[in-house]
Amino acid sequence: MGYFIGVDVGTGSARAGVFSASGDCLGTAQQEITIFRPEKNFCQQSSTQIWQAIVASVRQAVKHADIKPTAVAGLGFDATCSLVVADGNGQPVSVSPDASPEQDIILWMDHRAIAEADEINRTGAEVLRYVGGVISPEMEMPKLLWLKRNLPACWDRADYFWDLPDWLVHRASGTFIRSLCSPVCKWTYQGQKGSKGEGWDNEFFNTIGLAELSADNYRAIGNEFLPPGACAGRLSQPAAEELALPEGIAVSSGIIDAYAGALGTLGVNGDVATGRLAVIAGTSTCHISISETPCFVPGVWGPYYSVLLPDLWANEGGQSAAGALIDAVIGRHAAMNQIRKDAQQNKMSVYQVLDKILTQCGEESAFLTIGRHIQPDFHGNRSPLAHPWRHGGVDGLSLDIGKTDLALDYLATLQALAYGTRHIIDEMHQAHVPVDTLVVSGGLARNELFLREHADATGCSVIVPQAEEPVLLGSAMLGAVASGCFYTLKDAMSAMSGQGHRLSPRGGKISTYHQAKYQVMRRMQQDHADYVAIMKETGQ
Repeated sequence: MGYFIGVDVGTGSARAGVFSASGDCLGTAQQEITIFRPEKNFCQQSSTQIWQAIVASVRQAVKHADIKPTAVAGLGFDATCSLVVADGNGQPVSVSPDASPEQDIILWMDHRAIAEADEINRTGAEVLRYVGGVISPEMEMPKLLWLKRNLPACWDRADYFWDLPDWLVHRASGTFIRSLCSPVCKWTYQGQKGSKGEGWDNEFFNTIGLAELSADNYRAIGNEFLPPGACAGRLSQPAAEELALPEGIAVSSGIIDAYAGALGTLGVNGDVATGRLAVIAGTSTCHISISETPCFVPGVWGPYYSVLLPDLWANEGGQSAAGALIDAVIGRHAAMNQIRKDAQQNKMSVYQVLDKILTQCGEESAFLTIGRHIQPDFHGNRSPLAHPWRHGGVDGLSLDIGKTDLALDYLATLQALAYGTRHIIDEMHQAHVPVDTLVVSGGLARNELFLREHADATGCSVIVPQAEEPVLLGSAMLGAVASGCFYTLKDAMSAMSGQGHRLSPRGGKISTYHQAKYQVMRRMQQDHADYVAIMKETGQ
């Protein structure tokens, strides 16, 4: 049956993992990648650097796994939903205002196209129904419109526009076939209409000023699509030499990184069931559910057809900043330097130090934030308000600048993220999407306080997979299915997902407390909108 490699390109690193057919992780490796920020709201990367990081990670992971490269049977890729621009020869085309040649990727979190997203939303186009009614500047159509208007030289040179997961598959195999995942989730392709380009909407392209995208049978954006896990091609000879893997092994169609996390977790304990919400919590957070019928949830992306499992629909909520929010809040506090020193001296993480401070306060720590509230929309609200213009806020500050005060900020931030998840779940319930269990993965799945606050604040059980690398595991599942080891992704999920431990909400006074704080957070969101409206009246 061989082994399978999963490759995950996140916001700050590229990682690779080697897995057996039973889901055992035999070896992993990681390489950092650079984010370039030439202007406010601009975030860019280099596809050349990312591929080099993948090559190094794959080689190291195979070495750590202590297997022969000839035993590798399949390869799967996941990545952030970032825009890659290439010319007719596949060479990078700069997306940077300073024309830096290596910077050919607009990162998912780049918010340069807020005005273009607003303009597209004002059209009221039918395709917007499938993104919760409001397209995000984190999606690709607003970014493409921005490029056409602001970087005409880039626009004229470009022959291909890729979502990063699809570009990685292309780079590995030479194929121009794309996955349904990214085009449906981030490009407005409607997968339920077909897999040969029928899902593109020419009228929409004409309306928003991107009629060129329909030229030559959609050559620039794709005209052939496969569901995740299908064999998109075979590892090419040049890529095989770079990766030190056998030429010709199966390369799966790609997937967005959060969806790889959902693949690696939703089958935990052998149960791929409705009522489960995959919470992939890292730099940002994605909330993914699956259903047999399409469900339209205002402010929540989707329903998306065949983007995770064939013939099933997915809904995706999210928070544009999660781990990034925690780091931003605690990083600006006066006591943070001392916390870092304490962590280094005690060989702990800063979060473990903060957890210890909260425990030493001598009472149920959840109640410590009765006078400290954080509104978490520091990088906009992705779901369910779908307002990228929003910013965050803190209420209850005093003159205290000590370590305990910092710990309160930390706890209040974890709680605010949990209330954001609750808001998404509430909207899903209103649209008859059942959610009673959160299956959590990503870096924050290792934060016990984050997990506890999510269980208590949402009233849902929380399952944490025992698998150390669920996102990499999800990508490896793609390679396992593409190679023929498993017939379907559900088969791979059942065989490879493993077990997880469950955390139940505590209820009682703690539930009542979180209900009150949730109301405060929602009031703060309304207050922020009111403040913005007041200041708009100044005309500035």
